[in-house]
Amino acid sequence: MLYEVLGDIWVVQRNPYLQDDLLDNPRRRKLLVEALHHRLAEVQKRRTPEADGERDALVGELLVAANAAVRSFDAAFTETAELRARAQKALRRYTAKDNIKFDGLSRVSHVTDATDWRVEYPFVVLTPDTEAEMAGTVKGCIELGLTIIPRGGGTGYTGGAIPLTWRSAVINTEKLESMTEVEHVAIPGHADPVATVWTEAGVVTQRVADAAERAGYVFAVDPTSAEASCIGGNVAMNAGGKKAVLWGTALDNLVSWRMVTPEAQWLEVIRLDHNLGKIHDAPTATFELRYFDAAAKVDWTQPTRTERLEIAGASFRKEGRARTSPTSSCRACPASRRKAATA
Repeated sequence: MLYEVLGDIWVVQRNPYLQDDLLDNPRRRKLLVEALHHRLAEVQKRRTPEADGERDALVGELLVAANAAVRSFDAAFTETAELRARAQKALRRYTAKDNIKFDGLSRVSHVTDATDWRVEYPFVVLTPDTEAEMAGTVKGCIELGLTIIPRGGGTGYTGGAIPLTWRSAVINTEKLESMTEVEHVAIPGHADPVATVWTEAGVVTQRVADAAERAGYVFAVDPTSAEASCIGGNVAMNAGGKKAVLWGTALDNLVSWRMVTPEAQWLEVIRLDHNLGKIHDAPTATFELRYFDAAAKVDWTQPTRTERLEIAGASFRKEGRARTSPTSSCRACPASRRKAATA
């Protein structure tokens, strides 16, 4: 009977569909909890302290722990229901109701990535429609005390998109799929325009590679998962691929990007004096950091503050390691990217 109690708890905790059913049916949940307590009460009735005092004491400890587990199991539903109501109210200010997903299917499909590691199901999955919603969505998650996990195609092998706590929000960027064809634009430190592609974080890598090819260029970043991975993930994990030997990884080819900080501010990072090659070959890599408030409509010409960052190029990759291997990781929530399309 003890195994039945613990088994029922475990099965429900690992099945979001059962959790949804019990959240939607308080009476059914009450009957389940009562059945769990009934089984433990039956164990209590069968105790034989007069026959084996030491063994009975161990049974008593097990019953105390099991009853506490059942109470915690029951209380978790109340906590989850209350947190869902708070989350709906907080996040509706920044994104549409349909983009706030608590259902079992959404949570199951975001419990792991290509690693297939499974630790915890996320509390909620968020699917913002536009870049403008990203900073506010992050702000709402911070107010709710949720751990934020940005996710694109879910093709990573490092576990970066795997929830480690149930109080987590996966922000899926796959709807952010706007991009341009190759454009020749002026960038800081260069007199002549440079070929670039502007994309949002959810654009599939292969689409950018195809755009570069149409214009007679090669897109340097070509991970094996190019048909499914997204640009935001490439930047976050500094993706490479076979072409990186010649033209570098994502970090080497970035001209500028926008992201949301852990303080829910917009941050635009602009590479100055880009060497149009591998970043470790530059004596100094210089960046301009431009911060903006988390407003739905941002005037990108009016930052609240700016900083200048100068880093020795050689420090980006350790000596003795492959010069094309990924060396950086960004867990910020990316929104849009500008990438160099190297000839």
